[in-house]
Amino acid sequence: MINFRPAETRTSPATSSAVTAEKAFSFISKGWREVKDSTEADLQLMKDRAKSFKNLASSFDREFENFLTSASRSSFPVTAVTNSSSLTPAEIDFMKKLQPKLTEFRRAYSSPDFSKRVLEKWSPRAKIRIDLSAIKNAIVEEVDGGGRYGSGRMSVRDFSWEWKGEGDERQVGRNWEPIRALKTRLRELEQKSSSSEIIEGIRHSELVEKVKASLKAICKEPEYSKEVPPLDFQELLACLVRQSGPFLDQLGVKRDLSDKIVESLCSKKKNQLLLRSFPNGESSILEGENINDELDIRLASVLQSTGHHYEGGLWDDFTKRDSDRRRHVAIVTTASLPWMTGTAVNPLFRAAYLAKSQKQSVTLLVPWLTRTDQELVYPNNITFSSPEEQEDYIRNWLKERVGFNADFKISFYPGKFQKERRSIIPAGDTSQFISSKDADIAILEEPEHLNWYHHGKRWTDKFNHVVGVVHTNYLEYIKREKNGALQAFFVKHINNWVTRAYCDKVLRLSAATQDLPKSVICNVHGVNPKFLEIGERMAAADKEEGGEQKFSKGAYFLGKMVWAKGYRELIDLLAKQKQDLNGFKLDVYGNGEDAHEVQTAAKSLDLNVNFMKGRDHADDSLHGYKVFVNPSVSDVLCTATAEALAMGKFVVCADHPSNDFFRSFPNCLTYKTPEEFVNKINEAMSSDPQPLTPEERYNLSWEAATQRFMQYSELDKILTASTSESNEVNGIVRRSKSVPNLTSVVDGGLAFAHYCLTGNEFLRQCTGAVPGTRDYNKQHCKDLRLLPPHVENPIYGW
Repeated sequence: MINFRPAETRTSPATSSAVTAEKAFSFISKGWREVKDSTEADLQLMKDRAKSFKNLASSFDREFENFLTSASRSSFPVTAVTNSSSLTPAEIDFMKKLQPKLTEFRRAYSSPDFSKRVLEKWSPRAKIRIDLSAIKNAIVEEVDGGGRYGSGRMSVRDFSWEWKGEGDERQVGRNWEPIRALKTRLRELEQKSSSSEIIEGIRHSELVEKVKASLKAICKEPEYSKEVPPLDFQELLACLVRQSGPFLDQLGVKRDLSDKIVESLCSKKKNQLLLRSFPNGESSILEGENINDELDIRLASVLQSTGHHYEGGLWDDFTKRDSDRRRHVAIVTTASLPWMTGTAVNPLFRAAYLAKSQKQSVTLLVPWLTRTDQELVYPNNITFSSPEEQEDYIRNWLKERVGFNADFKISFYPGKFQKERRSIIPAGDTSQFISSKDADIAILEEPEHLNWYHHGKRWTDKFNHVVGVVHTNYLEYIKREKNGALQAFFVKHINNWVTRAYCDKVLRLSAATQDLPKSVICNVHGVNPKFLEIGERMAAADKEEGGEQKFSKGAYFLGKMVWAKGYRELIDLLAKQKQDLNGFKLDVYGNGEDAHEVQTAAKSLDLNVNFMKGRDHADDSLHGYKVFVNPSVSDVLCTATAEALAMGKFVVCADHPSNDFFRSFPNCLTYKTPEEFVNKINEAMSSDPQPLTPEERYNLSWEAATQRFMQYSELDKILTASTSESNEVNGIVRRSKSVPNLTSVVDGGLAFAHYCLTGNEFLRQCTGAVPGTRDYNKQHCKDLRLLPPHVENPIYGW
């Protein structure tokens, strides 16, 4: 029985040697072929050069003979190569004597025997040297000799060709390039003759070295990696508690308590962290840092030791540009002239004074209303047929008040007026009306209002920095409505939600507003320069000729005639203190939806109030009033109060956080009780206001307001800081990009959830949105020359 066994796959030593020898022979053959090809190319180059030199010598000989022939036939100096010099007879004789010697040299060099001798005597270890000293000696001999040209003889034997060995000490010059290259290749071939040497050469070749270097670079251990210990449980817990501060704040846990927890977790290992996280001598940099900074640097050092580099959050937009050209500021607001409201006037002045510095380009984005909504909102039946017409109205109004040409752009976005809330709601994605190339810095006037139903791109994704300016105390207004407490509860959390998700910084005009995340309190509004001019004129005017005071009228109140604008408080005070205010008369200027009810209530109580139509506060008819009464507690920062102070009037207002900015002015009289209200009224009516000082006038101006805005919004740092400075922290680590920010991830998640909820029309209407405001309508497309929403933002596959 025959048994078949599978063949073994192992290779015998003899077979391995044969394969190695075959590879070595292949390598040697390849080397010889390269040497042969290179040698043939060098020889061909030698032949071409010799032929070229031969042709050049023949041409020179012919030219020289023609020169001598022309010289012998001429009886005057012959012009040779150039026309700038002439030859004397002695020079001509010298050239005639030199001609036979040059001709003999040329013939000797161009003869076939010369080339043959070169090829016969050529060897790898030889070199050619042409001795031209005979020509030199012949010329010197002709020139020397008492100042005359002598006769001399020169033969071809005087030109020697020497072939010298490589070891000859008398060798002159260097190896000829082709021969040197050939010798080098032969030497390399001799070194790689054996198979072991070939393998060793490949092992240490340049390619292998490069591969090794690349692998070392890839596998290189990060700096300090062996010296930085990983985060322990206490450090991870401290980081989690600190990053969850805003969420814990929503649950009722105060920020102070969170900070104490973080400090207690980190304090035990504080010294160990500083000594272990960095090399010797580097921990001293951190002296004086607080626990939060130390924890940030500790996290950054651990991430750096692992080679991790954080580039942004989950929802961050990496298309944000950081260009070096002039920065762009986009101001987005919720109202526009001729509606005389704070969110229409103040953003307009902010745009003008920001553009005045010319350090940044500015765009003001205002809502565009259809003709139907314009009739409901704008006073005195003013309407516009096109955005260009309204833009002209806005610019003319502004120029009359600021006195300079403000160089900024005005754009429009679609809006719809909501009668129930008496406000304008954006329709569609408002951010799309700022082009991507101009999306740098955004200022959202009333950020909560703009983003209640915002269904579009996240502001902080499209813009590098987003600042919100809170104008209105919405919670105070909502509490006055039916089921106001419940509505205010939901609105409070929605405001926290949207401002945290869409803003990097929030400025509150006063403490009367809701305490929002990322917010600081600062009055960033000024007054119209026209009011300051009126105040200066009033301060400079003395008593008129008739003996009347500069203020010929008493007290007045001015504001939109709705109950929430202070009319309820005003009527209650006048009714309660009617007897104490006997003889006190008040003029009221305003228009509004509640005008009929307010006037009816005042008449039923028999109050000494004279109602008039609303007018501009700078109207000449209002200059003569001495006292401005403002009992409102729903305002955030009353613009009319600031304007009255700028005109040098007394202001009687409530002791309320909205009036904190005005307390420093001596003409501002605040009250806490109805009795104090009566006392302040009597004090103002019986005395004259003090003129404003230059410092007080400046504090009310828009120049000062713009300066405060740049400081508290941190725009002054953003507009001037370089990229390198923003990426470094004390030259140690880049904390801004090396440490993942859990807060930004949470904010991105909130923004995404808000986007999903506002995309559902049913949920929008349940929360009070105007039907059809998720997208703009056909009339908006016609007025603003926009593409229909389904063409501008198509949805495929639905």
